[in-house]
Amino acid sequence: MSWISSSVMGRKGVAHGKPGKTHQLTEEAQGQYYYVYGPYEKPVLRIEPGDIVAAETRDAFGGAIKTTADLPSKVLNFPYVNPQNGPIYVEGAEKGDVLAVHIHSVLPRGPQPAGTTALIPEFGGLVGTAQTAMLNKPLPELVKKMNVTTEGVVFSDRITLPYEPFIGTLGVSPEIEAVLSLQPDYWGGNMDLPDVAPGAVVYFPVQTKGAYLFLGDCHGRQGDGELCGVAVEIPAVATVQVDLIKQWSIPGVRLETESMIMSVGSARPMEDAARMAYRDLIRWMEADYNFTESEAYFLATQAGRLRVGNMVDPKYTVGASMLKTYIA
Repeated sequence: MSWISSSVMGRKGVAHGKPGKTHQLTEEAQGQYYYVYGPYEKPVLRIEPGDIVAAETRDAFGGAIKTTADLPSKVLNFPYVNPQNGPIYVEGAEKGDVLAVHIHSVLPRGPQPAGTTALIPEFGGLVGTAQTAMLNKPLPELVKKMNVTTEGVVFSDRITLPYEPFIGTLGVSPEIEAVLSLQPDYWGGNMDLPDVAPGAVVYFPVQTKGAYLFLGDCHGRQGDGELCGVAVEIPAVATVQVDLIKQWSIPGVRLETESMIMSVGSARPMEDAARMAYRDLIRWMEADYNFTESEAYFLATQAGRLRVGNMVDPKYTVGASMLKTYIA
C-alpha cells in the first residue's frame, strides 16, 4: 500500500488521495503564461479535488536563451521571467482550507541542450545585488547550456550529475496582492526548494476562492542555496495531483514525503526564515504528533534538519524537517 494513504492528504483530503480525472495543460491550452501570482486572471483550467494535471512548463527564461551567445541582459525583458502555468481553479477551495499538491513527475521536454544556467549581473549569492549594494563590479555575464535527460545532467565532459528534478515555483494566489512569480512567501511561490520534488506532497494555505494554483520554473537539479541564482533551468512536463483539505489551518507552506515532514519559511535575513520554519515544525509536532512544546523543541535541536532552498531571491527560503521514524 502506498504511503499516501497515511499522509495528511490521504487521511484528510476530500478525495483521500485517490486520483481523479487527468487534464493536459499544454502550451496551446495555457496560452498566455503569467509572471504574477494573484486572483485577478481568468483560470485556464477548473479541476475537482483528486484531479491530475500534466502541465507543459517553460523554463525560467521562457525559452529565450537558446545558445551560450544569448546573454540574459540582451534577450530577457526583466521582470518578465519565471513564467507560470495557471491559474488553476480548484472546485470547493475556500479561504481557510489547505491545498495539497502531490508531485508525480517532472520530465524534461524540448530540444537539447535543454538545461540552462547563467551568471547574471548583480544577481546571485556571492555578488553585490540591488538588495546588497556593493562597489565591486559585477562578474562577467556567462551562459552555460547542458544536455538534460532522466539519465543525468551533463555538466561537462568530466562530470554528469544525477537528474534530481523539482518544481522551483509552486503555490496559490494571495487573497488580494498581485505578487511577482520571483517572490516566495506563505503562499509558496519561488521557493526553489529541492524537496518540492516527485513523491512529495506540498501543502498551501488557501487564501482565495478556488485557490488559484500556479506552477513553473522546473529544475533538472540544484545545490543547496541556488548559489549563483540560476539552477539547471529546464522546460518540463510537470504532473501533479491536487487535493483539498478542509478544517486544517496552517500559517505557511508544509511538505511531506514518505520519510519526513517539513515546514517552510521564507524571509530575509536567512535566520528569520529558519526560525519561521522551525517554529512551525514544532507547532506541527505538537498538534499532530503528541509532543509538548518543550519536547518538540528538544527533539528539533537534536534531530532537526535544515534545507536551504534559495539564498538569492527577494526572500530566502529554508525548510526545517523531522524524520517520521522519530515522531510516528
